[in-house]
Amino acid sequence: MNRVTVPFFISHQGCPNACIFCDQRAITGSAGDVPFSSEISAKIRAWQRFSGDRPLEVAFFGGTFTALSRPLQQQLLSSVHPFLASGEVSAIRISTRPDSLDADTVQWLAGQGVKTIEIGVQSMDDGVLAASGRGHDAAATLRALHSITSHGLAAGAQLMPGLPGDSPAISRYSLESVISAGADFIRIYPVVVLRDTELARHYLSGRYRPLSVDEGVALCKVLVHVSLKREIPVIRIGLQDDEGLRNKSVLAGCWHPALGELVYGELFYDLLLQMLDPVPITTQPITISCHPARVSNVIGHKKRNIRRLSEQEVTVARVVTNPSLSPFECEIRSSVCHRKGSIMSDLQYA
Repeated sequence: MNRVTVPFFISHQGCPNACIFCDQRAITGSAGDVPFSSEISAKIRAWQRFSGDRPLEVAFFGGTFTALSRPLQQQLLSSVHPFLASGEVSAIRISTRPDSLDADTVQWLAGQGVKTIEIGVQSMDDGVLAASGRGHDAAATLRALHSITSHGLAAGAQLMPGLPGDSPAISRYSLESVISAGADFIRIYPVVVLRDTELARHYLSGRYRPLSVDEGVALCKVLVHVSLKREIPVIRIGLQDDEGLRNKSVLAGCWHPALGELVYGELFYDLLLQMLDPVPITTQPITISCHPARVSNVIGHKKRNIRRLSEQEVTVARVVTNPSLSPFECEIRSSVCHRKGSIMSDLQYA
């Protein structure tokens, strides 16, 4: 059963330096003030009312949790302990920087009910990290992941393709490196240039060219596909859609309110092309079947996949749901063929 995550954003709290791309207040829509114990309790109670039977997980996002003073960390975690003891909350999740985590800290966090630690990796290339002002190297990430996994906690890695000095090959290397090092899940946030950041100044002066939406989707498609084949879930693609972010803060880069939909739409389009390639059925209308959760991905954003198939003389009679298919599979049928495929298989990227 999927958990319901109760989020608390402590934007910039504990951060030892300012990365050139960062404005967490714009990203989260939160000033990042550390919540009082009463606020934590009230929010957990409020979220309980609509969570049904699903377990709750409390998450402290943004900032660098483990760079806060130990008494402040203890204060935040202790606010959740009564709910852990009663079973009303099943786990705590935190996010932090690789260079603010060691084995002793992980052991202490585990004893406080923390089950998941996400680290802001961004890249596994030292040149990219230096150009982005991260203040640590890739070796720090490897040490952090080892500390998390060796204590039996779940490790998440947040990657940021498209930083200065990055390339598709480096982004793929970064992904494969954190997976090999033990990451249990991935978040992919292609670079968005936010106003009033150092990266914005680089962009406006012409020193930096960000990924476009199309370039970001093409790269994320490959990264997600690699993750799927390694059976590592990608739990987020792109920044959360937020009115303040959308209307005020985005200057350039790979920003789209439904970036994940675009990425999975491209993966299913590639799969359909591959399934259709050896089958001479362009004169026969086809029916596509997919998992109910994947209809929009198969059709494509604004029916883009259907249009592109039509341009190749493939007529899609209808798209129907089949709950027996996995969320990664689809089938095509016509009067002369029946084929089934999965985006977890080898794909030829269009």
